[in-house]
Amino acid sequence: MSELAAKRDELLGNLRGLEGCAVAFSAGVDSAVVAKAAQLALGQRAVAVTAVSPSLAEGELDEARRVAAEIGIRHLELATHEAARAEYVANGPDRCYHCKRELYTELGELCEKLDLGVVVNGVNADDAFDYRPGLQAATEHRVRSPLLECGIDKATVRQLAREWQLSVAEKLAAPCLASRLAYGEEVLPERLEMIDRAEQWLRAEGFPVVRVRYHRGDLARIEVPLDDLERLLEADRRQRVGERLREFGFRYITFDLEGFRSGSQNELLPVEQLRAFRS
Repeated sequence: MSELAAKRDELLGNLRGLEGCAVAFSAGVDSAVVAKAAQLALGQRAVAVTAVSPSLAEGELDEARRVAAEIGIRHLELATHEAARAEYVANGPDRCYHCKRELYTELGELCEKLDLGVVVNGVNADDAFDYRPGLQAATEHRVRSPLLECGIDKATVRQLAREWQLSVAEKLAAPCLASRLAYGEEVLPERLEMIDRAEQWLRAEGFPVVRVRYHRGDLARIEVPLDDLERLLEADRRQRVGERLREFGFRYITFDLEGFRSGSQNELLPVEQLRAFRS
């Protein structure tokens, strides 16, 4: 038996041991693989649930609906209310904890109502080494992480997605819009909309990997891979970018010369803070 087949069988066995489950489903490759495995292991006793809030980028809900239909799993949409939590809006370094606490509370209530057993998420083995305040919320709410429990890393997740012919097998990471805000800048719907509109426009301009980071004073810090930076900085394009982002509500537009880095807002956090939320 190949290593991939062994991991696949371990994952399916992990899920077959559950009475039922609700998969926290964003339609990213991690949660899609968990949803597919849950559908294979549990059939009708598994559902995929997508949280709907202002931090969900345009098009992501439609993507979740499409991928759930592709997998063949029942799909539910759950309006979450993290924006009603002052701790979340304040946008401290533990923002993700407060968001996930709200999500898992509401998912837990849904599980109880539908008699589904437990909530499962798409946290993989690589995530345990990253800055993930949401992992604490998962632990507190007894959320299961089948990929993590089976030692399945991101590369293996993508291999499983290819084996199961999931259309999101190569999908890039798409963290929530709130992750673009510098810590301490309040999470407000109008700011999330500014970020979303700017990123959608830049993708349409030919920059599929892009982050528009929001800093104090309505300042946009645009990150693209270094290979794309020269093209972004061409005089005509630079002018168009400035004009459009001002239309979206930004006052100052900057280009990060270090290029795209996942989680770059965490770079200013002290080491102790980073360690606090690593498992």
